[in-house]
Amino acid sequence: MAKLAITQIKSGIDRSEVQKRTLKALGLTMHKTVELEATPQIKGMVAKVSHLVRVVEK
Repeated sequence: MAKLAITQIKSGIDRSEVQKRTLKALGLTMHKTVELEATPQIKGMVAKVSHLVRVVEK
C-alpha cells in the first residue's frame, strides 16, 4: 500500500478541539514529518486538517 509523508506546516493553536486531537492522533507537531500508510482512515483524518498539513504521496 502507498505511504503518505505528512508534515504539519501551520499551528493547531486556536483550532477546534477535534482538529487538535486529529493532529495528535496523526503524531504531528510543528514541522515534524511522519510517514503513514494511505488507509481510508488516515486519508479521512488528513482531510479534516488539510489546511494545516502538507502531504506527499510516496
